[in-house]
Amino acid sequence: MLLVIDIGNSNIVMGTYTGKNLMKHWRISTDTQKTGDEYGMLINDLFRYQGVNISDVKDIIISSVVPPLVVPMTKMCERYFKIHPLIVGPGIKTGIKLNYENPGAIGADRIVNVVGAYEQYGGPLIVIDIGTATTFDVVAKNGDFLGGVIAPGIMASADSLFSSTAKLPRIELVPPKKVICHNTVTGMQAGIIYGYVGLIDEIVKRIRGELDNPEVKVIATGGLAKMLSKESATINRTDHFLTLSGLRVLYERNRG
Repeated sequence: MLLVIDIGNSNIVMGTYTGKNLMKHWRISTDTQKTGDEYGMLINDLFRYQGVNISDVKDIIISSVVPPLVVPMTKMCERYFKIHPLIVGPGIKTGIKLNYENPGAIGADRIVNVVGAYEQYGGPLIVIDIGTATTFDVVAKNGDFLGGVIAPGIMASADSLFSSTAKLPRIELVPPKKVICHNTVTGMQAGIIYGYVGLIDEIVKRIRGELDNPEVKVIATGGLAKMLSKESATINRTDHFLTLSGLRVLYERNRG
């Protein structure tokens, strides 16, 4: 059994694979104050609740955009699983060409998403990861990474509106029925959600224009991908387990 771990700025997403099949998956909060032992006990409890035996895990791969957690999570794997994990980073075999001025500056999650998306959907395509930040990664027909866009995340935008204005409340992000709203809460919801949908659709339109291909597929992933996809005119499909799938593919390309 393979354990894949994706450490994001807000959440850590984990999954277990048997072959190409995702068997179980979990999402926990990212906390840089937790020690490796604390994460080890938490994961042990999650496994036990789902009926998964730690001894069944034979390999582990980790991607992280939170550098302070790499060492604690590595030590956790060594202590609780007796496995030294494969870390997504410099030297790992991706199977794709990274057309970027400094490939080492590309977030591990972006590389994983590109690899996973191309394996499942082919190319060319645009991969949108709607998380703490929102990234747009462009994949060529042959799978090469062509570059992309980094935008503020929708939650960061919402929190900025709440924290920077004295009278605006913190709100739940759900789409209102109309854009012309008659109260503060729905007005904020419309501005944040439909404004963000506009950001997504405009960037996708411009990327398609630069590629001279209006039919480029658009795959979205991330916690709010499903909601925004329903409102977007350009997103073709959502895949909540894209990053986990990409980690599995990278493990297979490097396990030798």
